[in-house]
Amino acid sequence: MTKVLKLALATSVLAGALSANDVIKGSGASFPYSVYQQWIKAYNKDTGIKINYISEGSGAGIKHIEARQSNFGGSDKPLTPKTLKKHKLYQFPAVVGAITMAYNVPNHKNIKLSRAAIAEIALGHIKYWDNKLITMSNPTANLPHKKLTFVHRSDASGTTFNFTYYLAKSNLEWRKAFGARKSVTWPGDHHVGGKGNPGVGALIKQTPYSVGYMDYADAKSNGIAMATVENREGYYIKPNLKAFQESAAKASFDPRKDFYAIIADPAGAKSYPIVAATFILLPKEHKAMDKKVTAFYDWSYKNGANIASSLGYVPLPNSLTNKIRKYWKENGIK
Repeated sequence: MTKVLKLALATSVLAGALSANDVIKGSGASFPYSVYQQWIKAYNKDTGIKINYISEGSGAGIKHIEARQSNFGGSDKPLTPKTLKKHKLYQFPAVVGAITMAYNVPNHKNIKLSRAAIAEIALGHIKYWDNKLITMSNPTANLPHKKLTFVHRSDASGTTFNFTYYLAKSNLEWRKAFGARKSVTWPGDHHVGGKGNPGVGALIKQTPYSVGYMDYADAKSNGIAMATVENREGYYIKPNLKAFQESAAKASFDPRKDFYAIIADPAGAKSYPIVAATFILLPKEHKAMDKKVTAFYDWSYKNGANIASSLGYVPLPNSLTNKIRKYWKENGIK
């Protein structure tokens, strides 16, 4: 069977399923899953339209939309204009969120982690919680001589891409050895992987003396402690909405580049250092369905800001959503 015939068959099957079930189907990034679920619920209540978004990770979201196995894909890793053109896709941002260093150290709720400590943990060089790179930022914490377990994503992940992008900007060794990737063969012998941000959170909760990267919304909803982390200017910033907003304000999204932008590690004394935008991918040939997807995100931009903020995400400013609407209109998907 030729590649063209396979794609046509997949498209035909998908279209038939949509006609039968009247459901808009999306899949991908787990990073924005919490806010998407709340938006979907509110949108259904307001319009009666059903949307099913499956949290599978950005790698799966990209793969499925490229194969036309979903109506829209979610990815925390933005695709370059060249890649979008190759796979005949549109792209636009949905919301901005933060990646935290979540941890489980009994009786310690206010741990600080420097840029150097975060990189050395990821590189597998820090093996115990009383390592000097950690204790020097926590002089009164009396951290224990307990083995540190680093928890990371086991699946291809936009959260991993943005976290490793941050590491590549802050640490030369990481940049030379790994760079920014959706999947990493993690160095060291004291790490464990979880599927999706919820999987990372579950492992941290059940593993004493663990630390890992995960989205703020999941860490907050699960009551997991989050470190105060050092930003580019040398200030230690707690993960909170105001700090995320400071970071998001530094982002620049250009519709001429299909809004391609990586915003991790922004400048600014008050900026939280590990932030990411999450993106929606649409197939160019399915404009009728694309319009249904953009109608949902248009509604979410207008009506879902408070929902996003309550979960710790940063709603996109009106100046940006107006650019997105113009992009939709110019491409015939609004």
